[in-house]
Amino acid sequence: MKFVCITDWNQLPASANALFAQAAQHSVFFSRAWFECLSTTALEADHTLVLACVVSRDQVMAILPMMQSMGVNTWYSLRHGFTPCYNLLLADEDQEQVITCLVDALNRLPINGLLLEPVADDDRTLNDLLARLTRAGYHGEYRFRHYNWIHRLQGQSYAQYLAARPAQLRNTVARKQRKLAREHGYDIRLLTGYDVPPAMADYYRVYEASWKQHEINNAGFADCFIEKFSKAGWTRLAILYIKGQPVAAQLWFVHQQKASIFRLVYDEAWRQYSPGSILTSALMEYVIDTDKVTEIDFLTGNDAYKQDWMSERRERFQLSFIKRKLPASRYQRAVNALQCIFKRR
Repeated sequence: MKFVCITDWNQLPASANALFAQAAQHSVFFSRAWFECLSTTALEADHTLVLACVVSRDQVMAILPMMQSMGVNTWYSLRHGFTPCYNLLLADEDQEQVITCLVDALNRLPINGLLLEPVADDDRTLNDLLARLTRAGYHGEYRFRHYNWIHRLQGQSYAQYLAARPAQLRNTVARKQRKLAREHGYDIRLLTGYDVPPAMADYYRVYEASWKQHEINNAGFADCFIEKFSKAGWTRLAILYIKGQPVAAQLWFVHQQKASIFRLVYDEAWRQYSPGSILTSALMEYVIDTDKVTEIDFLTGNDAYKQDWMSERRERFQLSFIKRKLPASRYQRAVNALQCIFKRR
């Protein structure tokens, strides 16, 4: 068993695909498609890919997808502003030996620290990594990153799910549907799989007219993972049209009976009709009754409207590691560097 540091996807053994596929069962954001698109289309000019791997014979047993900034001796999780969760990818076999190999290697590398985010603080794998790196001479610390709203369906149909939502939400959706239908008429187009990429032009039209037009955006990154996710059958794109014009759009992912609500946008000019809520209701019905999902995840943010649709709030964190064995001046510089990153993110 050995540690290998890979900086090019072409160097990664084919056996890594099985590890990515295993990780993707927990989240599409752990898939190879997500990380590969991120590293090839969304990295800043001064960042480089680092795949910290543990390999046993030809079998990839662990991958810590990271990136490094030029001139900075700290590794950061391979992530984007859209990344809702992150984790160490770890095979089921020989986990204790694999993590020991990873920790020993990280301790020998000429790096000052690691920053992993956003992560769950109750994840067994990460807490095992934290304990072992702490014993190896690192200072490890969790810091709050963001909230995450989810709903577990427990066999509910859409009708049962909706009946359990707040009365104000149910009444608002029904009233706005009637008002919009009466005053203008509307159509909802729901696309899946290969039909999604060609329809993204209408999604972007709505995006440009929405309040999100100034958010962090990278169309090349989005187009890359949407194409790959659509090929895998994971994408759900719903667009609300009024007189042939797109006024609201939502992009969701569905995999392993879990629906991830990725991006919601609507044209500000139609705000009075709550087109976003109408569209959310339509997609909820589809993923619950047709896709038969068991969990719906709103990913990031603590917006008030999310708790109307969801029922459980979790926390996500930044997990930092700094080598205690550094000389005092280098240790303080490493702490200061991570603190600057905390403030920017």
